[in-house]
Amino acid sequence: MHASWKGSDVLVIGGGIIGLVTAWRAALGGLRTAVADPDPGGGAAQVAAGMLAAVTELHYGEETLLGLNLASAQRYPGFAAELAEASGQDIGFRACGTLAVALDADDRAHLRELHALQRRCGLESEWLTGRECRRLEPMLAPGVRGGLRVDGDHQVDPRRLAAALLTACERAGVVFHRVSVARLTVAGDRARGAVLSDRTELGADQVVLAAGSHSGRLDGVPAEVLPPVRPVKGQVLRLTVPRPYAPFLTRTVRAVVRGSDVYLVPRANGELVVGATSEELGWDTTVTAGGVYELLRDAHELVPGITELPLTETRAGLRPGSPDNAPLLGPTALPGLHLATGHFRNGVLLTPVTGEVMAAVLATGELPEIARPFSPLRFSPAPSPVRQEQPV
Repeated sequence: MHASWKGSDVLVIGGGIIGLVTAWRAALGGLRTAVADPDPGGGAAQVAAGMLAAVTELHYGEETLLGLNLASAQRYPGFAAELAEASGQDIGFRACGTLAVALDADDRAHLRELHALQRRCGLESEWLTGRECRRLEPMLAPGVRGGLRVDGDHQVDPRRLAAALLTACERAGVVFHRVSVARLTVAGDRARGAVLSDRTELGADQVVLAAGSHSGRLDGVPAEVLPPVRPVKGQVLRLTVPRPYAPFLTRTVRAVVRGSDVYLVPRANGELVVGATSEELGWDTTVTAGGVYELLRDAHELVPGITELPLTETRAGLRPGSPDNAPLLGPTALPGLHLATGHFRNGVLLTPVTGEVMAAVLATGELPEIARPFSPLRFSPAPSPVRQEQPV
């Protein structure tokens, strides 16, 4: 480190789960680490359902992302145990599996295609008849036409995950600046830290921009380096299964209803999370009557008994979407500035592998092979071709 440079080895801008796991792993690697965020542990994790659904979240054209998702899912049991030991907190990891079901002939055909794609990708999923689905989950509607049982897709409680990461960071010596960042500091063509909204100047050898959907609008970041990240609104409901907790659902259940995804995630404490809308509405985080109605209507078609449960919370959050729905991980064209953002639907799932990748980048400057397809440089403007002089 330069002798005259005062500050941290690493400054992480953003204290959501991605920023926190990056800071924790960096600190464990011996780097003096700071996080700047007015509300660390807040953000999209407070709204997310926490499905670890590498298989059932597979979409056409996202086969490359599948590899990263599967790698992170495989790390989750060990990561959950390590984090629980480091923080003294349980993060609600449940190896409960997922059941994706179809309610009509079109949905059934779509699910059959998804099953074929999963099999081509070497994934484990089992086709069930409607009767077999209801045998697994008796609360399902009689009209369920078939489904996919995926025993490897699990869940975690994102709120507990965020709280445990916050504690683990504090115990590892991470310094928190609970103030928003006004702008990135750039000197000598290199990121050198940040200026906070209270005018505090923070210096750092390396800066990680992990501000979720806000990552694309930080002042001071050169235009050609600014990540192409946008907010995608999601509304989520929480209901409560009354005590004693009858087994309302034993696993995550999801479906496509009228072209919209709906999922129900049962927690061990009796909470039932229902989500999620996907709305391109900029920075709006209003919970709307229409959003709540659509979620309850679709969930009711799937599990009719849901309308008897108390509705205990409605929330809306912003997912950080990227042009290809995949994260931006690692060094940018600006020396000293790294990105860990753009995780879209997969922020919770990708938490373990993101922490590992970013720790390696911060320690060595090199992006691990598993993350190379997700380098921020894939969105950099292509250099102009060099004109070759013709020999005379």
